[in-house]
Amino acid sequence: MDFRQLRYFVAVAEEASFSGAARRLHISQPPLSLQIKALEEELDTPLLTRTSRSVELTEAGTLFLEQARRALSHLERAGEVARQAGRGEAGQLRVGFTASVPMFEAFPGIIRTFRQGHPGVRADLNHQSTGQQLRSLSARTLDVGFLRPSPLFSPPAGIETLRLWNDRLVAVLPASHPLARGRGPLPMAELADESFILFPRGLGCGLFEHVSVLASRAGFAPHVAQEAREAATILGLVAAGMGVSVLPDTYMKTRIPGVAYRELDTPDAASHVLMAFRGDNAAPLLGRFCEAAWRTADGARRARRARAAQAEAEAA
Repeated sequence: MDFRQLRYFVAVAEEASFSGAARRLHISQPPLSLQIKALEEELDTPLLTRTSRSVELTEAGTLFLEQARRALSHLERAGEVARQAGRGEAGQLRVGFTASVPMFEAFPGIIRTFRQGHPGVRADLNHQSTGQQLRSLSARTLDVGFLRPSPLFSPPAGIETLRLWNDRLVAVLPASHPLARGRGPLPMAELADESFILFPRGLGCGLFEHVSVLASRAGFAPHVAQEAREAATILGLVAAGMGVSVLPDTYMKTRIPGVAYRELDTPDAASHVLMAFRGDNAAPLLGRFCEAAWRTADGARRARRARAAQAEAEAA
């Protein structure tokens, strides 16, 4: 039994005629009759009662017709899903992101816009550190990642990156801290004697590595008094006076009470969010997602520059 025989049988049953079914299928009648006969022989039961004027279904034929229609419907659906996947309109996309990425207004926009435009795609979002994402990309268990590497970052072999957003790292201080009352950029060296609250070192966190680079270039190694996996926890501990931290300035949006922020007086505080993917991943779905992400991020950058220009003009 094959799907061609099922199509032939459904056509004969619906047309109630071999000649009508042959015209519908654009084939001659003899091979159609032979295929139906072969189907009945395989099933060892008659499916049709033939008369001189019409064709009628037997009881077995009636039951078989229902199942044949379902099978053909599933086949058509499978073919359509395959065609959609080939066009990048269906399938599964595994997306990784670091903790700070959802704080950028463009990231939710990327996911929302892509899902709306590709309802047949299932997006699996995974919170992972920069190091974890790079390992997952290399292992092919992740399709695309949004990561924040250190200034010393160099992509592993086979991994390509695109820079999406820029921001800066800032000192995060208890509001009661003497340094919180200062004005102007804060030299990193001023934090040399402080206790730091940072993301865990062992996770391959690009932010931990960035802070370590800043401290090393300022002539000290940070004393890490506490590690926390969530930025909200870090901010809460800073507010409680447990230590200081260095975080991307996007966290200033959280407006946690008891926390003050100071710009760092070093060009090395510039930070970047990259989109990373395997260079040999030619899946159309990944290509569509990367294009959509770049367009959305570029639109957000343009809008931010326009707002900054307007604010500057109003201040003047």
